[in-house]
Amino acid sequence: MSSVNSHAQSTHSASTDRPFTLADFDFALPESLIAQHPTAVRSASRLLDGRANEPVDRIFRELPDVLQPGDLLVFNDTRVLKARLFGEKESGGKLELLVERVLQDNEVVVHMRVSKKPQVGGRMHLCGGLRHGGFDAVLLGRWPDDNGQLFHVAFTGPNGETPYELMERHGHLPLPPYIARQQDGDVDPDEAEDSERYQTVFAAHPGAVAAPTAALHFDDGVLARLADKGVERASVTLHVGAGTFQPVKTENLSEHVMHSEWYSIPLDTLAALERCRQRGGRVIAVGTTTVRTLESWARCGAISGDTSIFITPGFEYQVVDLLVTNFHLPKSTLMMLVSAFAGYEHIMKLYQHAIAQHYRFFSYGDSMLLARKR
Repeated sequence: MSSVNSHAQSTHSASTDRPFTLADFDFALPESLIAQHPTAVRSASRLLDGRANEPVDRIFRELPDVLQPGDLLVFNDTRVLKARLFGEKESGGKLELLVERVLQDNEVVVHMRVSKKPQVGGRMHLCGGLRHGGFDAVLLGRWPDDNGQLFHVAFTGPNGETPYELMERHGHLPLPPYIARQQDGDVDPDEAEDSERYQTVFAAHPGAVAAPTAALHFDDGVLARLADKGVERASVTLHVGAGTFQPVKTENLSEHVMHSEWYSIPLDTLAALERCRQRGGRVIAVGTTTVRTLESWARCGAISGDTSIFITPGFEYQVVDLLVTNFHLPKSTLMMLVSAFAGYEHIMKLYQHAIAQHYRFFSYGDSMLLARKR
């Protein structure tokens, strides 16, 4: 497997040639606009069409009407793991694990929330532990090295189950931190809704701890209309990590250390991209994770590996022509990505419009359609 660490990190806008700082990507968002539940129907969410200077308010099911025969939609087909696990140390202290990545030999990489970290070699009893219908885990050390912020852990199930099987049986979907109704390990009245709606209808490859949220709006009806329109579909896989929610804390953007995520691009998708270019179609990325995957490949040529690409204004896009995306957190790397794509001033204008028109924000919120600024 080849690997890439793409810190494609420019902090100057090609249009204004001025330095951007973290404060440029801040905005005031009423808390009431942060969606806590999905819309009743996936494609009934709103779509802010921001391709032109003036925004147009649409419903998401109208997306096929504004695309063209010969266009290519590229989705991220990752599947969200039930990666949130509750348990206790041998001493009885409560803990919570969030599985960031599954390794080989029943080993995983986790975030750990606990009052006092266990020692290396310490045993943790998850979901009741082996004695009470759950499973155990042993802390092997830090990850990716002795100074890493994450933890390297080995799982032991009662019947040799894989980490995927153990999470599916005992875990909870890791809802984003801005959704107030977090699970606490007890009965969750919204679990059935989240299990269906915090996954895309084409989720295939388990490994993410957050959904590729722009794709949550697509349902079978919209996909059928896109096919009838002559819009081709392809997929990539990027396993979204918890780092996607980490705020940027450095005012100087060049000092921010970007998190790393694993991606893969099938050969069929590379062929679809080439066909699209040959026929003069447009490449439409569904979500920022798809953008990160395609633009990482364009820079390094690796069809799989880890990417820590950091896209800020001034970045020169090579693959993506249009972008379907949700509304993002203030001061986030994703605000910087969409500003680099459609233009900083245009994005800030669209966000002001969305707030004034009471669009719903973040993972379960509404979406927008953007064109690349030439």
